[in-house]
Amino acid sequence: MNFPAGLLGNNAAAKASSSLRRRGISIRHIAFAFILSIALLTLYFNYFRHNGYSFPGDVMHYAPETPEVWTDRSLQVRDAFLHAYHGYERFAFPNDELRPLSNTSINNFNGWAVTAVDSLDTMHMMGLEQEFKRAMTAVYNTNFSLPTNTRVPFFETVIRQLGGLLSAYALTNDDILRTRADELGTILAPAFRTGSGFPKYGVNTVRGTSDGPLVGSLAEIASYQMEYAYLGKITGKKEHVDRATAATRNFVNADLREHGGMYPMLWNISSGQPRDTRLSVGAASDSAHEYILKQYLMTAHKDKANLEMYLRFTSHVINNLMYISPNRHLLYVTDSKLYRTGNRPTHNFEHLSCFFPGLLALGAHTLPLNNLEEVGLNFTALADDLLPKEKLGYEELASFDLKDLHLWAAEGLAQTCYLTYADQPTGLGPDIINMLSGGPRPEILWIDAMREWRTSGRKGPPPGVGDKHPWVGDDTPRNAREREMAYAMRDYYVMNADYQLRPETVESLYILYRVTGDVKWRHRGWDIFQAIEREAKTPSGYANIDKVDTYNPQQLDVMPSFFLAETLKYLYLLFREDDLVPLDKWVFNTEAHPFPVFEWTEKEKEAYGVL
Repeated sequence: MNFPAGLLGNNAAAKASSSLRRRGISIRHIAFAFILSIALLTLYFNYFRHNGYSFPGDVMHYAPETPEVWTDRSLQVRDAFLHAYHGYERFAFPNDELRPLSNTSINNFNGWAVTAVDSLDTMHMMGLEQEFKRAMTAVYNTNFSLPTNTRVPFFETVIRQLGGLLSAYALTNDDILRTRADELGTILAPAFRTGSGFPKYGVNTVRGTSDGPLVGSLAEIASYQMEYAYLGKITGKKEHVDRATAATRNFVNADLREHGGMYPMLWNISSGQPRDTRLSVGAASDSAHEYILKQYLMTAHKDKANLEMYLRFTSHVINNLMYISPNRHLLYVTDSKLYRTGNRPTHNFEHLSCFFPGLLALGAHTLPLNNLEEVGLNFTALADDLLPKEKLGYEELASFDLKDLHLWAAEGLAQTCYLTYADQPTGLGPDIINMLSGGPRPEILWIDAMREWRTSGRKGPPPGVGDKHPWVGDDTPRNAREREMAYAMRDYYVMNADYQLRPETVESLYILYRVTGDVKWRHRGWDIFQAIEREAKTPSGYANIDKVDTYNPQQLDVMPSFFLAETLKYLYLLFREDDLVPLDKWVFNTEAHPFPVFEWTEKEKEAYGVL
């Protein structure tokens, strides 16, 4: 580059040159040092950096245990169920849920004995005939149109009550269960009277009307397809099937270009189009993503539209929402909002998101991810209508073994879910943590780490996948500085220290054990069950726990129905030696109610307009 004469100052240049000569440093020395620096940087970035890049795992050994040990553990879970359910029967039935500290009841879901109905299939699987028979009185006697039911929440009623009736019918073939499910599904139908067919929040079962805002959260407007499709199958009623297919039709027609093909959190239920740009697999979104794959599996792998949407969803998450923490290299999935400048992650990791590793494992187990052509799909072509950077992301994913990639993601995420339990003094997982990534700390996208791992020769386990010991730092730092240092070593803050008896982590442990056969998932589930017994048990049931990250946790007067319907069911199935619910024959709804895989007959396809 040529500079104007005098710009640098002749006197200054002369003085600098003279000073260097006095020190024995010539222009030749400077040039040599510059060339050497370039060579060393090139060597670092092209050799040392690649060959030194690794995410090592800890050496861990898990005892295989005998079948008798695991059978005994499954029976301990059954005893826990009986303890909780008998407390509910004694102090709360036929109301909705037990308050396990005050030994009182609460009707927070319509007053239709939700704990009993939600638990029917769990009782059946555990062989609890007398409890099942007593719970059936709620099925016989419930009046779905009481004057008090002026605002029945559609989403919760579908997944808990309708799902419970349908699953119990599938397991027993008792016609009264099908009849009551048909009645309930019909009574809830006014929710669908919207411009798009997406349901409103609530239903007045007395007047037959619906109410709620015209903007709905993704989970609440799109977590009913399985229930209504199966209800249509067993009743032969087209109107039920039509309601199930409305969600798929809306999603196919939605403009998702700016969202990378993934469904955002809020939707206009009149137009059926996205309302915002927040992307999440956690609260307000989770089960809608779950139902894309599960609807495809339940209908015998024939619903190609849902398969395409599942692949788009998982591809966007893997490329944009999965990160590695900077110190312990924990793999986690977060939520984000899209801005003009790009994707901004929050680095929050929710317990609710811990269903996602199980979903990935289920997809890896049931889908031909490495041979999508056999189901008529070209993977990279799924990005044809997306933005250019998204297309590049698909090409990157296609360069991996997709089945391995999805299963690695599942294993790494499930391990982090488990570690959020094992890291705490109580052994129970907080509801939300915030990973210390970004800002002054590295922000490492998992797909970038995977690319680096592959380039460096695949040394060690894939990033975030290797086994890791729980955190063993000082839980009682003496001052703010020590506390910050402890958090930095652990890699996260606890934002919400409640353990709400949630099922998502043990759900994923169960699916991963059935998919991989690796006994470590069973051992991790056993650790969690022991913590529940130690910290959450009360004389009449089990309680939510606050302050799980301290040595002084506090029990709360809440025992949600899903603890019996989901958490204890998944633990029981995890420890059972036999596979009571094979994943290729049954599909769990988001409340852990299994529905059988079925095919539409040619007559049904013609009558219902399904593929």
